[in-house]
Amino acid sequence: QVQLVESGGGSVQAGGSLRLSCVASGYSWSRSYMAWFRQAPGKAREGVAAISQSGGSIYYADGVKGRFTISQDNAMNTLFLQMNSLKPEDTAMYYCAADPSPRGLGTAYRYWGQGTQVTVSS
Repeated sequence: QVQLVESGGGSVQAGGSLRLSCVASGYSWSRSYMAWFRQAPGKAREGVAAISQSGGSIYYADGVKGRFTISQDNAMNTLFLQMNSLKPEDTAMYYCAADPSPRGLGTAYRYWGQGTQVTVSS
């Protein structure tokens, strides 16, 4: 059974930082493409960052470039999202996603976590 479990969310003030983690189990990590998505109340889910299996291809949404960094630890089956210079508009539920095929920042990922809440106050 595939399971993706996110952690690291919380409440911070604008300008602060958070590091999200996503641990994958029951899945062939070495053949997966991974991504972070977020969804704010009343808005559609949007891709934030994505990374290929090798880490050689990385994609960021325009609104987070230069502030967020996606990375992975293949030995630990863990995906990370380092978020710096957080803004109130970054407030959302953040989800980890995985798929055997390259999906970039599109939402057609096969596997999803339950999400971790990030709240940024001004």
